[in-house]
Amino acid sequence: MEQNYRVSKDSLGEVRVPEEALWGAQTQRAIDNFPISGLRLPRRFIRAQGIIKWAAAKANGKLGELDPKVADAIMQAADEVIDGRWDSQFVVDVYQAGAGTSQNMNANEVIANRAQEILGGKRGDVSLVHPNDHVNMAQSTNDTIHVAIHIAGAEAVVHDLIPAIETVERELKKKAEQWMDIVKSGRTHLQDAVPMRLGQEVGGWAGALTYWRESLAESVKKLYAIGLGGNAVGTGINAHPDYKREAVAAVGEKTSLPFALPANMFTFIQNMDAVLEVSGQVRGLATAVGKIMNDIRLLSSGPRTGLAELKLPAVQPGSSIMPGKVNPVMAEMMNMICYQVIGCDATVQAAVSGAQLELNVMMPVVAFNLLHEIQILSTGLLAFHRQALEGLEADRERVTGYVEMSTAIATALNPYIGYDRAAVVAKTAYAEGKTVRQVVREQGLLDEATLNEALDLERMTHPEQ
Repeated sequence: MEQNYRVSKDSLGEVRVPEEALWGAQTQRAIDNFPISGLRLPRRFIRAQGIIKWAAAKANGKLGELDPKVADAIMQAADEVIDGRWDSQFVVDVYQAGAGTSQNMNANEVIANRAQEILGGKRGDVSLVHPNDHVNMAQSTNDTIHVAIHIAGAEAVVHDLIPAIETVERELKKKAEQWMDIVKSGRTHLQDAVPMRLGQEVGGWAGALTYWRESLAESVKKLYAIGLGGNAVGTGINAHPDYKREAVAAVGEKTSLPFALPANMFTFIQNMDAVLEVSGQVRGLATAVGKIMNDIRLLSSGPRTGLAELKLPAVQPGSSIMPGKVNPVMAEMMNMICYQVIGCDATVQAAVSGAQLELNVMMPVVAFNLLHEIQILSTGLLAFHRQALEGLEADRERVTGYVEMSTAIATALNPYIGYDRAAVVAKTAYAEGKTVRQVVREQGLLDEATLNEALDLERMTHPEQ
């Protein structure tokens, strides 16, 4: 089908823009200049841009810098962006102009054209609402893109990631309590170790999630400092003296989160330390989650030639050639997510280190990787909970059978016969395919009452009792 175009103008001249597009000349130039990946900044980032433009219009209108009718139209258009109505109009590739100038102008042009329509004008006409003079009033790419990362990151952590962690954490604690009566063989170095309870092992997993959830909740507070109003380099040029205070208050109103001005506006514009810290926390969480998934895959290995202490729900066939094979696919999926998160954080770390003088121009790739790692970890945890963790079962007979056969329970004999004699017992038991208990009886090392006291498996898991 033949595409109809309109002619749009910017400071470099005329550009042909699709007639129905809400974007304008600068966005179109970015489309033409950066046909790189097909990746776009995600919904939460677009929402954050809408929040910023809404807050700026409200502040400028309140301070008398913007005509009230224009301010209201911009706020209405920004609300539509916040709600996701115009996501299809945010078309700039992740790999774009430094600092995100194209992304900022994409938002400015979409909101300006939509506000123009609200006021009775038509798309492409900037006589009523100008993308730079009105939508971008008292702003720069340099403060708004950075602020959008903070808003989007904070909302993603608070509303997506922390609730997802809590869901899995609660389920693990529930399983830990349910399985606290099951005594099993511990394993260190992937070799038999002294007994413990399955509930203790699973409780350890839950504790790791508690640690990272609390750490994330603390670090996300750093994202609440937003330098809106710092403008190009932090001085607030072209902005009303009260603009930054009013604009940040409006962001807080729109998000119901405690956003505030940073202690030092220049530090905020120059650096992305809070983003780096939060990304590092997400990486730490991914490392802990990856360890849990490795444990679950090992403990559910089998069903006949592996450990098979845990039984995962069968959610899909596991092989295109081996009939009846079922794999731990949800745990495998989570491992892949964890590796991707670590890669995203490495990109964030490298990009944050690329700051020079008054600005870090690598903000678009920082935004994409931060939000991507939060998104996939959040959705992954919920999917794992739904498809695997809720239906996870323990094979009690298998677990207790292993622990009695373990030679590591000879450790409990140390106070009775000494380490050296206990080591001989363990080696003999392994060599002859017997239990430690059998060897002690056969060699007459302890009377039956003392033997039962020494090899009380329940007591070994709570030696203080």
